[in-house]
Parts: sequence; C-alpha cells; structure tokens
Amino acid sequence: MTTTLSPRGRLRRLLTSTLAGGLALTLAAAPLLARAEGQLRIAEQFGIVYLLLNVAQDQQLIEKHGKAAGVDIKVEWLKLSGGSAVNDALLSGSVDIAGAGVGPLLTIWDRTHGRQNVRGVASLGNFPYYLVSNNPKVKTIADFGDKDRIAVPAVGVSVQSRVLQLASAKLWGDAQYNRLDKLSIAVPHPDATAAIISGGTEITGHFGNPPFQEQELAGNPNAHIVLKSYDVLGGPSSATVLYATEKFRKDNPKTYGAFLGALEEAARFIAANPEKAADIYLKVNKGNTDRKLLLQIITNPDVQFKIAPQNTYGLAEFMHRVGAIKNKPASVKDYFFDDAHIQGGS
Repeated sequence: MTTTLSPRGRLRRLLTSTLAGGLALTLAAAPLLARAEGQLRIAEQFGIVYLLLNVAQDQQLIEKHGKAAGVDIKVEWLKLSGGSAVNDALLSGSVDIAGAGVGPLLTIWDRTHGRQNVRGVASLGNFPYYLVSNNPKVKTIADFGDKDRIAVPAVGVSVQSRVLQLASAKLWGDAQYNRLDKLSIAVPHPDATAAIISGGTEITGHFGNPPFQEQELAGNPNAHIVLKSYDVLGGPSSATVLYATEKFRKDNPKTYGAFLGALEEAARFIAANPEKAADIYLKVNKGNTDRKLLLQIITNPDVQFKIAPQNTYGLAEFMHRVGAIKNKPASVKDYFFDDAHIQGGS
C-alpha cells in the first residue's frame, strides 16, 4: 500500500532525514576533530628528570606558545611507569608525546622504522643515573649474586637496563651483555626506593634516577653507588627523552612547535629560578621529597637542563651491535627529528 504524504508531511520527513544525516556526519567527523591541532596528550614517568615537563605544566607554557601561534591547545598529562608501557601507549594512539629513556626510544624507532617512524623530539636534559645497592658485599656489578635482585623501570628496555647491559658487555664481552637481566625486575622508582631504604627485601639493587637515587643514599647507611651512567657512557648524556610519531609531527605543526617552544622556555626558567623549580616539582608531583635535596640535584654541575640530545649515539651503536635493534642509525639525526635544536646533538 502506498501512502501519499501531504506537503507538510513531506517537509517533516525531509527535515528528519537532513538532521539524521547531519548527526551521522558529526559523529563520523568526531574522531578527526579530536586529533586536530590543539590536542596534546603527554606520557611522563617518575623523577626530577621530568622537571622540564613539570615546569611547562605548572606555568602553562604549552598553552602560552600555542596562543602565540594562533591555536588553543588542550594538554592532557598521563603518568606511567616503564618504557614498555610508554611505548605501548604511543603505538596504540593513547598519547601523542612519550617520555622515556633513550633505550625505549631506540627500541620503538627500530620497531616502527618505515611505518609509524617514531623519532625523538627532544632531550629532557643530562642527568647521571646511579645503580645503588644496600648489600655491603656488592662493590661492582660482578658482585651481584643469584639472591640479589636489581630493580629497573623495564627489564631489557629501559635506559637503566640498557646501560647495565653496556656495562656488562664491557666487563664480560658482548656475548654476555644481558648477563644481569636474569637478576633484574621491573619496579616503579618510588617502590624500589622504599625497598632499598628499608632493606629486608629481595631487592638489593636499584638503577634509578634523581631524586630517588639520592633519597636511597641518604636514607640507608648501607646504600652505596655501584655504577654511574656517565662512567659507562663516557661522559654527560641525555638519559630521558621525548618522542612522537612522524604523523603527529606532520599533522600538527603548530602544536608541535608550541611544545618545543615551551620546553626551551622551561629550561631557561629552571636555570634562572632553581628554587622556584624545586617548589614546582613538589607541587606538581604532590611529593614529600626533601626540598634541600631537590635543590642539590637541580644545581648539581653534572645536571644540565637542555633539549638537545647529547652522547646518545654510543648506546645506539651498542644496541645494534648486540642485535637489540635491527636498523643501524648513521647518526643521532636518524632517530631524532631533524629540528633546529638537534643540530650539534650527539
């Protein structure tokens, strides 16, 4: 049976159809709008090595530089533990900028080579990382025994784990570069620090970062430094870095540029205002870290807040040599985006 609609009925159907179609278009476009310029999701981890990000967050520097470029940027901050978790978040599209060690960067750069093409965005500065033990018998890495456990953010992936592998290769040869992996366990820095200070657990070593390593040395009379990253890598080096996919950088030039501008301003702020930077760290992280200890770290001559990577290529070369990555980078420009601040990086 065919129903003939009145003019008013035909108009009602037309309006209903048009509204439904418009809604469908809006829903279809929603994911695209959510990933347009002005959206930035950042994954960070624990420690004062993320102070540049803490300052940028507290001072709303990303938003400031975004407005100067004509874009309102909404920034979301996500706290994770371990390079593996950070890399998974980046590849799943859950975050746009990932913060982790040079080791995880090289791993994901190699894994996505020729596909998502993940590369470094910037360094978060040069920091010495210490392998600390509360076992008086452990003087060098050769003294760790089967009953010892070494806490790292991510076994075989984190920069701490990779530096430990490089130290092992130097001591026992490349064939045994991962000799201490069997003693390593993945533990977040705050938990590992508590274990080293309290003692009495299976964790007798922790390859951490500031301020956790300094807290351990101050909190347990048996805690002592077994290994320093600078000694293994041959000098000051960028341990923690930021990275992103090629697509994000290409599709969001204003947001990306605002992020870099914010990092550069944060570095200048910390250098000029170390006490304010310490207060910001405490505020953003809601921690109870001793302020005097924080200031000692921030003003330590071995610590440099800058966004150009330094002394990372040696670790990249080592990882390729032992087969940890398949692609061999010719220089730092292979695994970092070729931006102005990378010139002169290493």
